[in-house]
Amino acid sequence: MRAIVYHKYGGTEQLKMAEVPIPVPKPDQVRIKVEAASVNSWDWDQLIGKPFVIRLIGGLFRPTKSILGFDIAGVIDEVGAEVDGLQVGDEVFGDISEYGWGAFGEYLCVSPKPLARKATNLSFSEVAAIPHAGVLALQGLRQGRGLKAGDHLLINGAGGGVGTLGLQLAKDMGAKVTVVDRADKLAMLKQLGADEVLDYQTTDYTHTGPYDFILDNVARRSMADYRRALSANGVFVMIGGDMRLVLGLAIRGIRKAKPGSKKLQILAHKPSAKDLEHLQELVTSDTLKPIIDQEYSLIDVPKALDRIGSGEVRGKLIIKPGK
Repeated sequence: MRAIVYHKYGGTEQLKMAEVPIPVPKPDQVRIKVEAASVNSWDWDQLIGKPFVIRLIGGLFRPTKSILGFDIAGVIDEVGAEVDGLQVGDEVFGDISEYGWGAFGEYLCVSPKPLARKATNLSFSEVAAIPHAGVLALQGLRQGRGLKAGDHLLINGAGGGVGTLGLQLAKDMGAKVTVVDRADKLAMLKQLGADEVLDYQTTDYTHTGPYDFILDNVARRSMADYRRALSANGVFVMIGGDMRLVLGLAIRGIRKAKPGSKKLQILAHKPSAKDLEHLQELVTSDTLKPIIDQEYSLIDVPKALDRIGSGEVRGKLIIKPGK
């Protein structure tokens, strides 16, 4: 089978198209013919090996995974002897980040645990855009006391997959939403329902507000800055950003916050087939729309990852191995 492989940390020059053996599923796995996969910032981090904590997870001196990609949608073409409930021909999708990567290839083997069945009226590209970003957004809005109707939510880095889905989820929940991103993404975010838009190049959102809830996909400021931007019982949830802030929030989280106080937290994301089914129901009911910036063939994975690294992507990029 064809796959995009790499064996050294670095830029997209490390990625090569290669012929590799078609994997054979273990008794507790299924094999999936990949019809679509989405690209995430985590793929970029794993490619370049930065921040350094990535290497503690994915290989200190060289990557332990040779094929990137973990958001998948495809068709099961072989089922292990110990697998119940799935069969050859089933269309599925999921975030396989905790069960082995490998989405940027034509086939992969994986446990059925993170998989959900694809709705027949949705395309493989649509469902491939949901798993990681959608579950991050959904679980982020549940953090702390959870987002409530009437809350004023701010999403920083709102133009990507997590932000575009989080914005729509929040509006469906009855929140007022302010979004922050590059100026060229703000019109799109307005069309998706944002009440207010801020250009991060001209406005520091931590000097605006206060906000009842903040989802930050690219957090890089101090905890004092984020506390300033919160209302009295506000919740700040870090989804991505500076690892030094992660450490600070982790240390702070050891201490119990007083009832009614401001809460600063890191999202404890967990892939969930149940959450995927819920998100898919919202898509099929036209409540939620995955925003797909562009589709690429397998050979163009390096181009897609370069765009992820540049921060210019609106919504999600999709890889179609058969394209």
